[in-house]
Amino acid sequence: MAADTADRTPVVLSIAGSDSGGGAGIQADLKAFARCGVHGTTAITAITAQNTVGVDSIHAIPPASIREQVLAVSGDIGVDAVKIGMLGTSETTEAVVGALEDSGLAGSVPIVVDPVMVSESGAVLLDEGARAALVDRLLPITTVATPNLPEARELAGGRNGGDRIDLARAVLALGPAAVIVTGGHTDEGSDLLVTKTGEMIAIPGPRYPDGASHGSGCTHSSVLAAQLALGNSLTDAARVARDLTGEAVAAGLRDVGEGAGPVDVIGLAARRSG
Repeated sequence: MAADTADRTPVVLSIAGSDSGGGAGIQADLKAFARCGVHGTTAITAITAQNTVGVDSIHAIPPASIREQVLAVSGDIGVDAVKIGMLGTSETTEAVVGALEDSGLAGSVPIVVDPVMVSESGAVLLDEGARAALVDRLLPITTVATPNLPEARELAGGRNGGDRIDLARAVLALGPAAVIVTGGHTDEGSDLLVTKTGEMIAIPGPRYPDGASHGSGCTHSSVLAAQLALGNSLTDAARVARDLTGEAVAAGLRDVGEGAGPVDVIGLAARRSG
């Protein structure tokens, strides 16, 4: 359970899949948490064999193990915010929701959901049953969902048309308290924040089409969760998430792998030269 973080290190729990290539998933989340100055903990939902070119295989973690990971972390270390990424199956989604409810995290700490549906390389990471469970069970207990434009269209019923405001409102109607439709798939690159209280805020930032973007969605949602764990408002947290993710894409590791290189949120080149 969350407590006052003024005199201790805030903790964020990432519930997500492992990326063997180190660019996205749990690996990206932990780097983003460290960049923000919070302690990262994990409940791994799946192990993937992947690199910058594609996903070769996905091994789902047994639902009981996912539950045990969440309860182990929350029972001893405590959690100030939760970030949820790759779920994959309905059984995994149900296990996550059950663990959040049984641990008392649901309703007591911010829950950020990045609805990971398709990898950067095009692999499907969320089956049909899991999509239904995401909508029916997880989004109603979500503080803020962070779909990109294609994910927002899928959640809104597979729409090909409609502007981002309409899509954001459609996702908002599924239950989360707020939605951020990220701008990576738009020409201007701005994020759009909408809330159930009626706020609608464009969050601008430079776009880096020549950057390396693998893991950008994971990084954005993880920075957002970290900022909420630090006690920042949703609007301020969303601005920091947009800024740091943009920087991570701009500094992305274009020399790593043959496909879309991973983002760099911690400045590896500067650390080598320093």
